[in-house]
Amino acid sequence: MYNGLPESPELEDIRSNQWIAAAAYLLFFVPLLAAPRSKFAMYHANQGLVLLLTVIAANLVLWLLPLIGLLLVPLANLGLLVLFIMGILNTVNGWMKPLPFIGGLSLIRTP
Repeated sequence: MYNGLPESPELEDIRSNQWIAAAAYLLFFVPLLAAPRSKFAMYHANQGLVLLLTVIAANLVLWLLPLIGLLLVPLANLGLLVLFIMGILNTVNGWMKPLPFIGGLSLIRTP
């Protein structure tokens, strides 16, 4: 039965690729190069890419808005920082939980 979440990786996959997956939140392409067959690493590479695109889009849109954009940019970036920390905590704990609000998007296929 499909529940919308990716299939759980094996414990060995999580243990051997945990830090590679954590690096995906800084540079999303690290797991693409270092662990392309890892479900765990590729899942977090996708989450890192979606977060990066969200950061870029939010900052571009908010900087284009006069005055109110200047007030909202710091708040948006604080919220995105929280998502960044949540993503890293998910990898360190070995979880494949989607990030709130943006985690349902899938741009990179998991093997």
